[in-house]
Amino acid sequence: MVNLKNRSLLSLDDLTAPEIRYLLRLAAELQGAKMAGVEQRRLEGKNIALIFEKDSTRTRTGFEVAAYDQGAHVTYLGPSGSQIGQKESMKDTARVLGRMYDAIEYRGFSQGSAEILRDHAGVPVYNGLTDEAHPTQTLADFMTMREFTHKHLSGMKVVFVGDTRNNVARSLALGAAKIGQHIVLCGPQELWPDAGYQERLQALTLESGGRFEVQAAPGLALPGADFIYTDVWLSMGEAKEKWAERIRLLSPYRVTRRMMALSGNAHTKFMHCLPAFHDTETAVGLEIAREFGVECMEVTDEVFEGASSIVFDQAENRMHTIKAILVATLGA
Repeated sequence: MVNLKNRSLLSLDDLTAPEIRYLLRLAAELQGAKMAGVEQRRLEGKNIALIFEKDSTRTRTGFEVAAYDQGAHVTYLGPSGSQIGQKESMKDTARVLGRMYDAIEYRGFSQGSAEILRDHAGVPVYNGLTDEAHPTQTLADFMTMREFTHKHLSGMKVVFVGDTRNNVARSLALGAAKIGQHIVLCGPQELWPDAGYQERLQALTLESGGRFEVQAAPGLALPGADFIYTDVWLSMGEAKEKWAERIRLLSPYRVTRRMMALSGNAHTKFMHCLPAFHDTETAVGLEIAREFGVECMEVTDEVFEGASSIVFDQAENRMHTIKAILVATLGA
């Protein structure tokens, strides 16, 4: 039996493979109940604090809708909505919020801040994103993969292309190693995860029966891929001065129609955690186009808007998997 009652989720290190699969089954059940209009509210009377040091669309709305659907109330504390870091330490904030709320979500920079909240709040704490990890995204990714192939998660090959050190790539690889997937991180060697992390993933795949690879050449990484995944080339909070270097390093890893074809699999799907710079319809996209002469960055508009793209299914599944976490840790 899986029991996640009163548990925190700061990274996928906090979950075993059976617990990951349990949350995915629960998310699918909750999704079906919502679509059928028969959802049962299991979080009546619960209150959840949402701390956002970094702005977000999917994480905020995912937590808010998930909580409201289940009868819980949320309080949003944005980048300027509290005294955190200015007049009050994270430790003191944790002890205050833990007396008022049943759980806390934290989206910010430091994994250490999330750990301080967990250690001192006395209630479950959920990582909505830190510089190190993005566990709720990976759960949504796995749910989406299940929806778009007949294969078991352990029978899939997933290739992440781009900055393979970032929080999304690290969490995806960690989850894949735990559940026995074939995961390939493909990018320039300058942006590979550190050797210690690679060794840890190799050890996990030995236990799970999975396979972990790091490749610099897309032509070697992509054949047989069921899913090709990418993310932005510069993460939130990184210096804008790094754009030139990242564009130089990562332009060969832009997901194009030709790159999708390298899989040799007509059913290969494209994934992205969003937001994506696939055109010039954003302020950042337009600025980069004017300065560097590129009309898209990590993915072309043709692929992003094409039939292989399942990015908006991923976005929706953030809400379903977040709801599963809330129900599993707080529900009656």
